[in-house]
Amino acid sequence: MNDYQVMQQKLLACEYEIGREIIGQREIVRSVMLSILSGGNVLLEGMPGLGKTRLVNTISHVLNLSFKRIQFTPDLMPGDITGTNIMVKDGDNTGFRFEAGPIFANIILADEINRATPKTQSALLEAMQEHIVTVGNVSHKVPEPFFVLATQNPIETEGTYPLPEAQLDRFMFKLLVPFPTKEELAGILSLTENPIQQKAQTILSGDELISAIAMVKEIQVADAVMDHILNIMMATHDKSNKYIREGASPRAAQALVRGARARAFLEGRYNVSFDDVAAVVYPVLRHRIILSFDAISEGVNEDAVISQILAKLKEGLANA
Repeated sequence: MNDYQVMQQKLLACEYEIGREIIGQREIVRSVMLSILSGGNVLLEGMPGLGKTRLVNTISHVLNLSFKRIQFTPDLMPGDITGTNIMVKDGDNTGFRFEAGPIFANIILADEINRATPKTQSALLEAMQEHIVTVGNVSHKVPEPFFVLATQNPIETEGTYPLPEAQLDRFMFKLLVPFPTKEELAGILSLTENPIQQKAQTILSGDELISAIAMVKEIQVADAVMDHILNIMMATHDKSNKYIREGASPRAAQALVRGARARAFLEGRYNVSFDDVAAVVYPVLRHRIILSFDAISEGVNEDAVISQILAKLKEGLANA
């Protein structure tokens, strides 16, 4: 096997190990793996108690990455996340020393991110995009690789602040965590009631993951597939679509390409297919299009609008 195939097998082994501790959420696990392989951040939305925190903790263990959990609350301050300069005295001299906050880890779990105020939420923006944290006039690099995996409660729940569009756009995927089926719930109870069961094994190192991310970037995208991605993006800005007030940003197009490349890599291919694009288009776009009043009043959600766009494009190809 060549280096690509060896790495692919290791990544599939990671997915299997994560799946041993996370019962049922196969699509969620796959999507988080795709985002990590793309160097992207993930927003996990679902009610409390669905295993979101356990998922992130298990991923950090299987990938052998440092992990910090930040519980977002209304009284959390930006300095509680990034760290702060503290005054120190050395003999007759006084100065400042930077005390790093919990954001300095490979994987950050921003738990219930929408329970903090917008000012505190914004403390993550620079790290999510540039992988640096600026305190005062000094910038500090976060460890590499670096990912933010945030959980949020549905916006209808009490005590939540909606994330601003600028922050939402920095999440590569928004994943909706469903309630387990009866069979999956039985498996969860069996897992929690059996403490002697072997835990998930560590498979990769941080350096190997960085190598895998570099390999994903080399996956080819044919002109026809790239044109399809561009058509999807432009369709979100179609003024004739009464359900869309604002379309997706160019960052969404980048996320579509990166996510499709990661899926092709995990599937053992060296080029992106239309199916790869279809597999990631919903998590990439659902938090990046802003619905109109018509959509809200008619009960049309983001996924329905995306389905409408894809159906219209497919119809156009059939008639071409």
